[in-house]
Amino acid sequence: MKKIILVTGGTGYIGSHTVVELQTAGYEVVIIDNLSNSNREVIDGIERISGIRPVFYEMDCNDKPGLQKVLMENKGIKGIIHFAASKAVGESVHKPLAYYRNNLVTLLNLLDLMPEYAVEGIVFSSSCTVYGQPDVLPVTEDAPIKPALSPYGNTKQINEEIIRDAIHAGLPFKSIILRYFNPIGAHPSAEIGELPNGVPQNLVPFVTQTAIGIRKELSVFGDDYDTPDGSCIRDYINVVDLAKAHVIAMNRMLENKSKNNLEIFNLGTGRGISVLELINTFEKSTGVKVLYKIVERREGDIEKVWANPEHANKVLGWAAKETLEDTLITAWNWQKKLKNRSFIR
Repeated sequence: MKKIILVTGGTGYIGSHTVVELQTAGYEVVIIDNLSNSNREVIDGIERISGIRPVFYEMDCNDKPGLQKVLMENKGIKGIIHFAASKAVGESVHKPLAYYRNNLVTLLNLLDLMPEYAVEGIVFSSSCTVYGQPDVLPVTEDAPIKPALSPYGNTKQINEEIIRDAIHAGLPFKSIILRYFNPIGAHPSAEIGELPNGVPQNLVPFVTQTAIGIRKELSVFGDDYDTPDGSCIRDYINVVDLAKAHVIAMNRMLENKSKNNLEIFNLGTGRGISVLELINTFEKSTGVKVLYKIVERREGDIEKVWANPEHANKVLGWAAKETLEDTLITAWNWQKKLKNRSFIR
C-alpha cells in the first residue's frame, strides 16, 4: 500500500513540482491549497506529467476544523510537506499582519493535529532569509540567525522556533527544515511552472513576462550594492532539483534514517549570481532581449547571499544538477506556453 503524504500549498510553484516528484517516487498525495497564488488547472498539469491525479481540497490551512476533516477522510497520512504560506518580501513589509496570521497559524494548526492522527513527520519550507545578511559567505547551517529584514523573513524564523520547541517538548513527530535559496525555472515538460497572481514578486517570472511583452520593463532594485556589478546577488536553484530534495527528506524521516528528530539543510547551488548577470544569461540562453531600468533599492532586500550546500550533499545525498542556462530556458518555455492559456493574469 502506498504511503500518503499531505502537501499544503500543493498547487503552488514549488508544491506542484514536489507533488510530481512524490508521485514519481511512489507516494500517494493529498493536496490542500486555497488557490490564493495558484490555479486549479495546475492539477491538470500534474496529471499530464505523472499520469496520476492527486486528491485535492480547496481550503485554507487557517481552517483547523477543515484540516481535521482532511486528516479524517484520508486515514494513514504518514507525512506532511508544508508549503502553504505568503512569500513576497516586499508585500510583507506593507501587509505584516496578514503575513503573521497566515504563515504562523497554518503551521500551529498542523502541529496540533499531527499527534492525534499519527503523522510521523513534517518537512517545513523555510528560507535562506533567516540568515539575514550573513557575515560569512557561502552560508552554512551553522551561520547565526540574524534579525529579520522583513515580516516574511520573521515568519520563517518564528516557524522554525515553533517546530524546534515542539520537538524539544517531546511531541511525537520528526521534522526536516529545508532552507531554500532562490527557486527558479519550470518543469521541462512546460506543464507546470511559476504562476504568480498579478504583478510578479519574484525576479524570473518578471523577466519572462517582460521578455514576452506582458510587462513594459523590469525594475532592477539598486545598482549600488557592494557587489561586482552593483546589483543584488542570490543563489538560484532549479525548482525540480529543489522538489527532489523534499522527497529525499520525506524518505529519510519515514525510513528512520535521520539522526535527530529535527534536522536542517540548506538547499542551493553554492554559486552566487547577480540580478544583472541573470538577465544577461537569460538573454544569451534564449536570444530574447529584456528591457530593464535601475530603480531605488527595495526595503527588505538582502545584499548578497549564497549557500554552502555541502551538508545536504553529504547527508541527504542530494545536489543541484541543472545549469542556470537550462533552467532559464525552462522558465522561458513555460512562459511561451502560458501566452495563449486562459489563466494568464
